[in-house]
Amino acid sequence: MALGKNRKLDLIKGVPLFEHCSKKELEHIALIADEIDLPAGKKLITEGERGREFFVIVSGEVEVRRNGRKIDTIGPGGFAGEMALLSKAPRNATVTATTEVDVLVITDRAFTTLLEKNTEIWLKVTRALAERLANTDHGTPQ
Repeated sequence: MALGKNRKLDLIKGVPLFEHCSKKELEHIALIADEIDLPAGKKLITEGERGREFFVIVSGEVEVRRNGRKIDTIGPGGFAGEMALLSKAPRNATVTATTEVDVLVITDRAFTTLLEKNTEIWLKVTRALAERLANTDHGTPQ
């Protein structure tokens, strides 16, 4: 299924990492996002492996498992693997398609190249990440 430009932009705009980006910046990000169809049962992300891509779910569903236990189901508009765009840390969960899925994929290499050419996007993504980390409960003892 080929997405229209506006639908692709809407999906990317829904990712918190890109929430501070302008429409023009979102268009740059959309240009490096490839749309692919994957069969049910396909692993998009494997826990413990280094991440090299980020996924936005266009249609279908994926299941998220950590240490073998199901922790979430993600459907259209959801996303997984965004930290792979910024970190070389191992994946913290396995994500598997439970139905046929249509996804947008952004590779870490394409994203890094984009950031090197557009420092405004880099600054906005960094700000969004800092805000996300600041809002995370760090499990401080009570």
